[in-house]
Amino acid sequence: MSAAGIPANRFMTIAEVAEALRVSRMTVYRLVNSHAIHAVRFGRSYRVPESAVESYIEHSAVDEAEHHPDSEGGSGS
Repeated sequence: MSAAGIPANRFMTIAEVAEALRVSRMTVYRLVNSHAIHAVRFGRSYRVPESAVESYIEHSAVDEAEHHPDSEGGSGS
C-alpha cells in the first residue's frame, strides 16, 4: 500500500483484461459477474486489479497429466 493508503496495484479496464486473456469483453464481463475475477466498479465502469487477473490464471491452469489418458499408464487399446 502506498503512503496515501491506496493499493499499489495497477487496475485494468475490461478491454485490457480481454486483450490480455485473448477472450471477448463479454467473456470478461461474465467472469466478473460470476465472481471468478474480482473487479471494482467506478460509476458505470469496472476496473480489474492486475493481481486478480494473475490469480484467475493461476487457479484456472489445467494440469497436463489430468487430461491425457496416455500419460496415466496407457489404457488405450
